[in-house]
Amino acid sequence: MGRNTDGMLPTALNHMAVPGMRWDAFLSLAKAAGCIGVEFRNDLPGPLFGSDDPALVKARAAASGLRVLTLAEVKAFNDWSDGKRDEAEALMQIAVACGAEAVSLIPRNDGLGRGNGERQANLRVALRELKPMLEAHRLTGLVEPLGFEICSLRHKAEAVDAIEDLGAAGTFKLVHDTFHHTLAGGGPIFAAHTGIVHISGVTDPSLAVSEMRDEHRVLVDAKDRLGNIEQIEALTRAGYRGPVSFEPFAPEVHRFTDPQAELAGSFEFISSRLAGMAA
Repeated sequence: MGRNTDGMLPTALNHMAVPGMRWDAFLSLAKAAGCIGVEFRNDLPGPLFGSDDPALVKARAAASGLRVLTLAEVKAFNDWSDGKRDEAEALMQIAVACGAEAVSLIPRNDGLGRGNGERQANLRVALRELKPMLEAHRLTGLVEPLGFEICSLRHKAEAVDAIEDLGAAGTFKLVHDTFHHTLAGGGPIFAAHTGIVHISGVTDPSLAVSEMRDEHRVLVDAKDRLGNIEQIEALTRAGYRGPVSFEPFAPEVHRFTDPQAELAGSFEFISSRLAGMAA
């Protein structure tokens, strides 16, 4: 998938950008915004897809020319158990039915399982168990390190080590989230291991990085403190060509009356800055 002429990578939209919008209206918004795909989630209010048949979602997305990039999420995937296996299997079956290419794997984020040695072992157990399940369903597992200090998987390097140790680079990819990358203190990019990039901005000047939370995540503009432009540019320079997906959690974003216009403005800002860097 090549870069656009303005320097912007292919764009996508996470349902968290408009969590109150029905899935079909969300597809229409993504299409109107020029996106190549969408990410659906199982943690929004109400039943997944409003209880509609996932096959209908697959058909509607295909008719719109949109890819269903991911279905999120298996929470605390690295706290493995028989129950977690059942949870993952159920999500994978829905992912296949709705035409998703991947499922999102979110690490334990409650302050537990963080000990050195313990967290790496737990991660390997989960990935080893998930690998044949994903392969059977022909899905990719998108592992998303979270930068929060209480998270059991903060750094992408630990995920890459585990994936490579298991010979599973074809099965698992990383989510590079610009917010979490900043909270984790930056570090290596791992473009070749990256399956999708999540972008959002933090503009509140009063927050220390350690105080930033999901509710502070807005669209990316000139006041952004996370270095989204620099992170995207570094990823593309390192060879990443996949989608960049907006994932803002802030309530003020969710209250936009014209989300298409707001998204277009942010996409244009990012594109112009990237084009300027490339000039």
